[in-house]
Amino acid sequence: MSIGAQAVALAEQPSPLTHDGVDDARRRIAERVARTPVVRSEELDRVAGARLWLKAENLQTGGSFKMRGALLAVERLAGSGSLGVVAQSTGNHAIAVALAAAQYGLEAVLVLPVDAAPTKVRRIRDIGAQVLQAGTTLAERIAVVEELKLTRGLDEIDPYQNPDVVTGQGTATADLLHQVNAAGGRLDAVVVPVGGGSALAGACLATTGQDIDVYGAEPSAVPALTAALRAGGPVTVDARPTIADGLRPDRIGQLPYDLAHDTVAGVFTIDEDAIAEALRLVLVHARLVIEPAAATAVAGALRLAAEGRARDIGVLVSGGNVDTGLVASLLGHRPS
Repeated sequence: MSIGAQAVALAEQPSPLTHDGVDDARRRIAERVARTPVVRSEELDRVAGARLWLKAENLQTGGSFKMRGALLAVERLAGSGSLGVVAQSTGNHAIAVALAAAQYGLEAVLVLPVDAAPTKVRRIRDIGAQVLQAGTTLAERIAVVEELKLTRGLDEIDPYQNPDVVTGQGTATADLLHQVNAAGGRLDAVVVPVGGGSALAGACLATTGQDIDVYGAEPSAVPALTAALRAGGPVTVDARPTIADGLRPDRIGQLPYDLAHDTVAGVFTIDEDAIAEALRLVLVHARLVIEPAAATAVAGALRLAAEGRARDIGVLVSGGNVDTGLVASLLGHRPS
């Protein structure tokens, strides 16, 4: 499709931040993303005491669900004549933006924290994008992005505030629902990991009108959503170290908060041992290698099942870009 044709097509699309917008986006990117499976494990179900439906986005192009939103956002910018993009991320959004930009021949500069996972930094550079590293906080990364927008004329693809990104992330939950229904199932709840909040907001859009509860799960070390719900809006939290590097943003995005705060059924704060144990359970019983960020959502689903509030639980297993050394260390360590 030509750039001009893309612009016309984009203008005719429904508003992205709606259930219909998510469904439209799901159809548009269907041939450009992997149709990741929904995995069931009898052993894991027995551990949980409920049926867990794992949406295996760890097998997605780019290693995470973030590819979905990045494709939509880059498509729109390419259609408007952008010469290059910039984004800040703890890793997976950056990988996805780099891959999407490469498809459209756009320059991409990604801003990561100085302690970003080395495997993610290498992956971005191997794609051909530029990596800059700045500080450890969200505010430090945003400051670099703002400077690059001014000095180099790059267009920003924010991982939380961009409507196309939020809509794209919602297609992962929409696919999950379609796949569960096709298998003859019916979900009571969906659990998604929470960093900046785009997956949560997207899940709320995707489940609109379907009587399915949406829960967030975040590390207790970085309780940004919990703090926002208590404060009545996004606030910056004191982030402590966590193995869930994909969930390190110390403040939830305003747009995701606006979309989700009246809809989300609850949020689970998960400690480090529970995250590690969930990662081990998924590897052993479901044979999936996942990131601690994804394991955080699984741990939330296990807690939801233990509380007896749902029998069929969908889980967004958000990514698989995990360092093998970390996996080995977690497999060899048991909580005291």
